[in-house]
Amino acid sequence: MTFGLKLAPQHRVYAGFAIYSFAMGNIFPRLPDIKRAMDIEDGMLGLSLIGTPIGTLTALTLATPVLERVGFRRALLWLVPLIALVYSIAVHAPGPVALFLMLLPVGLMIGSVEIILNVEADRTEFLLRRRIMNRAHSFWSAGFFGAGLFGGALAHLGLSPQLHLALVVPMVAVSMALFLGGFEPAPARFAGTGDKAPMFARPTLSILVLVAVTLSAMLLEGASIDWSAIYMRTVFVSGPFVAGFTVALFAFSQATTRFFADSFVDRHSPSGVARVLLAAMAAGVLFVFFSPAPLVSMLGFALLGIGSSALFPLAISAAAQRTDRPAAINVAALSQISFIAFLLGPPLLGFVSEHWGIRSAYGIGIPFIVLSLLTAGSLGRRPSRENIRTIPSDGPAVTGRKIEVPAGKA
Repeated sequence: MTFGLKLAPQHRVYAGFAIYSFAMGNIFPRLPDIKRAMDIEDGMLGLSLIGTPIGTLTALTLATPVLERVGFRRALLWLVPLIALVYSIAVHAPGPVALFLMLLPVGLMIGSVEIILNVEADRTEFLLRRRIMNRAHSFWSAGFFGAGLFGGALAHLGLSPQLHLALVVPMVAVSMALFLGGFEPAPARFAGTGDKAPMFARPTLSILVLVAVTLSAMLLEGASIDWSAIYMRTVFVSGPFVAGFTVALFAFSQATTRFFADSFVDRHSPSGVARVLLAAMAAGVLFVFFSPAPLVSMLGFALLGIGSSALFPLAISAAAQRTDRPAAINVAALSQISFIAFLLGPPLLGFVSEHWGIRSAYGIGIPFIVLSLLTAGSLGRRPSRENIRTIPSDGPAVTGRKIEVPAGKA
C-alpha cells in the first residue's frame, strides 16, 4: 500500500536527493556554534567530523547485500528521517570524542541512502533512456542550499543548534511521507556482464590517474561544506546568517552547474569541460585565500561550488568506458580510492587551519588543482554511442560522498 503524492519516477528521485541532503545539511551552518560550545580548536573539530565519512565508507563497502534483503523502499523511508534524528542527538555531544562516536551511525545511514538513491537514479535513467544523474545530484545540492539558508536563519534568530536540529526531524519525516510515500523501486537493469564489483577493487595506473583528476574537487568540496561557515565567522567575524548563507551559496552554485552539466558534456569533450571547472575552482581558491571582504569570499565559495560540481561524474564515466576489465570494477576502484582521500580531508584541513590559519586550509587546494589540470586529459573526448559501456546493476559503485552508477554516459 502506498501513500503520498503521485510523481513521475525521475521526480521522485529528485525529491529523494533533495530531502536527504536537507536532512544531513542542517548541521553545517551550526558548526561554529558547536565548536564554540565545546571550546575546541579547528584540528580537534576536524578529527570529530571524520566519524561521518568513516561510517559512510563502511556502508558503501558493506551495506548493499543488507539493503537488498531489507528492500530499498523500506530502507529509504526509514533511513532519511533517522539521519535527521541522529544528527539532532549528536549535537548534544558534550565533547569531540562523543561527537565522533555519534557521527559514526550517521555515516552508516548516509552511505546506505547513497546506495539506494544512486542505484535508483541509474535504473531510472535506463528506464527513461535519458540522463538524469547530474540533475539528480543538482537536487542534492539544492537541498543543501535550503539547509544552509534555514540553518543560517535559525542561527540568526538565536535558536540553539539542539532546538534547530530537533525541528528538522518532523520536517524531513513529513516530506518523506509526502514525496516518497509512493516510492516503488525501478526494475533492475539487465545490461552488462553480471560481474560484481569486489569489496575493494585494486586500482590500475590509469585509474590512479583518474583519481588524481578528482582529488581537488574532493578536498575543496569538503572544505567548503565543513569549513566555510567557520571561515566567515573567524576571518570576518560575520554573523550567523551570513555564515549559513555562505554554505547555501556554495550549494546553490553547485546545484545550478550540475543541473545544466549534461547538456555541456553533450556538446563538448569531458576533458574540456573539466578544465573549465578546474579554472573556476582555482579562481575560487584565490578569492577565498586573498579575500579582503566578505562579499569577495562569498564569490570565491560560489566559484568553488561551480568548479567541484561535475568532475566526479566525468571521471566515473571515463573509468566505466575503459576496456581493460569490467566497468563495475574500474568504477569501484576509482570511487573507493577517491573516498579514502575524502576521508583524510577534515583532519588535514583542521590541522592546517589550527597551525597556519583557516585561509591556508583553502590555499593547500592549489597544488591539487594543478595536479587535476595535468591529468584532466585522461577524461578523453565524448565517446560515440556505439562505444558506450554500461555498469552492471548488481555492482553499484561509490564516488566519494556520492555514488554514481552511470548509464554509460558522461
